[in-house]
Amino acid sequence: MKIPKRIQPLVEEGLVDDVLSQLMSGKEASVYVVRCGEDIRCAKVYKDADKRSFKQAVQYQEGRKVRNSRRARAMEKGSKFGRDQQEEAWQNAEVDALYKLADAGVRVPKPYGCYSGVLLMELVTDDDGLVAPRLNDVEMSYEEAIRDHASMIEYTKLMLCAGIVHGDLSEFNVLVDSKGPVIIDLPQAVDAAANNNAQWMFSRDVNNMTSYYSQFAPELAGTKFAKEMWALFEAGELTPTSKLTGEFAESEHIADVNAILDEINAAKEEELERLQRISDANDEDY
Repeated sequence: MKIPKRIQPLVEEGLVDDVLSQLMSGKEASVYVVRCGEDIRCAKVYKDADKRSFKQAVQYQEGRKVRNSRRARAMEKGSKFGRDQQEEAWQNAEVDALYKLADAGVRVPKPYGCYSGVLLMELVTDDDGLVAPRLNDVEMSYEEAIRDHASMIEYTKLMLCAGIVHGDLSEFNVLVDSKGPVIIDLPQAVDAAANNNAQWMFSRDVNNMTSYYSQFAPELAGTKFAKEMWALFEAGELTPTSKLTGEFAESEHIADVNAILDEINAAKEEELERLQRISDANDEDY
């Protein structure tokens, strides 16, 4: 196929030898299957900020550290240089998270670097060498649901131990190969300790996974892994070897009505976002 303009520099630099096909075109990026020497990989081409539709990006960027003070000041002022640096930071966040999570034992695609807004990474495939399906396209048995849900709870625990919250985890951001789930799409990953929205983002991530798998294993719906993990995290007691039960003792203090209303409104917002993700996924071209 014709080489996309954004990938052409990688071809000229010898990082990519050929573009074989377009895998998908989404709201935030387009993904292509490429050949790099004898290896088949994928190239994720991020769309420019003014063409992306990711909502409330600012709240995801809260707490991200920029070592260069000049860049940090420019980003705060919103100058052209600052906007360019903000865009670079957004793109690099995913590759940084992929490296960090792989080291932590989380199953993610292996990254090979981000070059001028193009992320080269492993192409996750099934046993036949075909592109692995997304979780929402997979039918599973009760036993498979129990097993894969346990894997996802383990991965979210390891992510939190590494100080990372996915921020947009759902059945649309998980691939499934013969070994189980693989987490993808991390440009919006947040710092668990430095972002004020990290707790509810983490809860949404875990609850999205539980809600999906409970379609096949209904008893999962009663688990409270998100609250259990976050309580341990806040207490400094969550470790990669922590044994989780899915149980959590709620506080017996008098209820904070405003906090409850906030939770109700947050739940409504999460449901609207879930429906929007389904709509967006149906609109994507493959």
